[in-house]
Order: sequence, then structure tokens, then C-alpha cells
Amino acid sequence: MTMSDSNINREIWVVWGGIFRDTSFQELEAGTEELHGPFHSIEEAEKVWLERMRRMVDIASHRLFVMRATPDTRKAAV
Repeated sequence: MTMSDSNINREIWVVWGGIFRDTSFQELEAGTEELHGPFHSIEEAEKVWLERMRRMVDIASHRLFVMRATPDTRKAAV
């Protein structure tokens, strides 16, 4: 088993977002981006998500998302 084979079933979680230009949540305000993680479980990521959302509750256009990432199993072109 190669190193890449051992990572096939692994996943990590990140918390990403920031303050968006408006409540359509399509475009972030420059310089407000947030990225937290990686975390090895969704529970860890959700804990950070909740803490950050509580701190920014008064900003209606602030949103964070818990996102799952898995390894890219495609072979790199040579």
C-alpha cells in the first residue's frame, strides 16, 4: 500500500467564510476571509464554527461554513 492509498478514506474538515458584501452570500469582502483547521472530526470543526459565529452574531453578512475535504485520488499527469 502506498502513502496515497492510505489516504483514500481520510477526510479533514475546515471552517471557511467571512463577511460577505451582502446577504446574498455570493462575494466576500476583501480582507475578511477566515479559514480555520484542518480538523480531524466534524465535531471539532463545528465547535470552532459555533465559537466564531457567536462572536460575530451582530454582523448579518458574516457567514462561516463547515466543509469536508477528501484527498484527490486522481493521478497527476506526467
